[in-house]
Amino acid sequence: MYVCSCFGVTEAQVREHAADGACTPRQIANRCGAGTDCGSCVRRIQGLLGRGGCPRRENRTATPSAAVPADGTAAPAVLVEAAR
Repeated sequence: MYVCSCFGVTEAQVREHAADGACTPRQIANRCGAGTDCGSCVRRIQGLLGRGGCPRRENRTATPSAAVPADGTAAPAVLVEAAR
């Protein structure tokens, strides 16, 4: 099914670009032009990316990176105090 009729971009093509690392509508647009003419397909692209179209989005965690230091040490006292 076509997502972008202006440039003839299909759902499959959007999913392929997402699998290759394009995880935002802007990144999809940079790869194939979808969303850069009339813009009516941008919401559809966002929907595809939000429903498993982008592997990186599925791997995100709910914990902000600042709250859990990369070295595995305890959170700074400032963050602990703010959480109380």
